[in-house]
Amino acid sequence: MDAFTNTIEENKTHLSKLDNPIGDGDHGHNMSRGVKAASEALNSTPPKTLSEVFKTVAMSLISKVGGAAGPLYGTAFLNMSKYIGDNETLSKEQIASMLEEGLNGIKTRGKATTGEKTMIDLWEPAVNHFKENGTLDASIIDDYVEKTNPMKATKGRAAYLGERSIGHTDPGATSSGLLFKTLIDTAGLS
Repeated sequence: MDAFTNTIEENKTHLSKLDNPIGDGDHGHNMSRGVKAASEALNSTPPKTLSEVFKTVAMSLISKVGGAAGPLYGTAFLNMSKYIGDNETLSKEQIASMLEEGLNGIKTRGKATTGEKTMIDLWEPAVNHFKENGTLDASIIDDYVEKTNPMKATKGRAAYLGERSIGHTDPGATSSGLLFKTLIDTAGLS
């Protein structure tokens, strides 16, 4: 979580710039507020289990990240927390299943699917790739993020722009890509 917090901090201006043409222009700053709150919560009352870590992150993101991103990310982390249960370590296969549970939470909460220019356009292919191959790398993640650029948004605030949303990379997919790249580095998913 510390690594993800640092990554969001380094990229918050970029994320907000991506959000300017197709959203409220605040995605990076909202994510920054959420991950900082999560880090503070984890440090002030250290969780006793891995599941509690994910639940603490979920509750912080839900309460501190504005717009749709807070509930979507929060639901993903909450679903992952439930999947982890009493496990204190996870195999690669379990990590893949945990991420799939996070994806399922996003899909249920956001009522979206692939091809609608949302964070699901990163999560679903990345989770499927990891499940099928047992590995992920940053270049694959970057490719999935870039594939949102030519899409026309049909969900969320960007959907109001219709054709004008084409040619802009989705900020939620971008921040999700940062999460996955952090997982690749810290959990050894490559």
